[in-house]
Amino acid sequence: MTYKTKGVCAQGIEFEIDDNKKVHNIKFTGGCSGNTQGVAHLAEGMDADEVISRLEGIRCGFKPTSCPDQLAKAIRQALNEG
Repeated sequence: MTYKTKGVCAQGIEFEIDDNKKVHNIKFTGGCSGNTQGVAHLAEGMDADEVISRLEGIRCGFKPTSCPDQLAKAIRQALNEG
């Protein structure tokens, strides 16, 4: 899935969810490279609902969202469209 982010430095997120609801191949476009790579590597192979639970609601400074929060929103959208 390709998700267009909103309110963060990264412009988009690509990822896959397998038949067992595990998240794979997460790639952020733009954003803080070290942070987005770290989030992507930590979430690799995790259960989609667990990623949402851990990352949803994280804020970046005064912004109402963050790259991790946007990943949670993207995964939730993918599951709902499923």
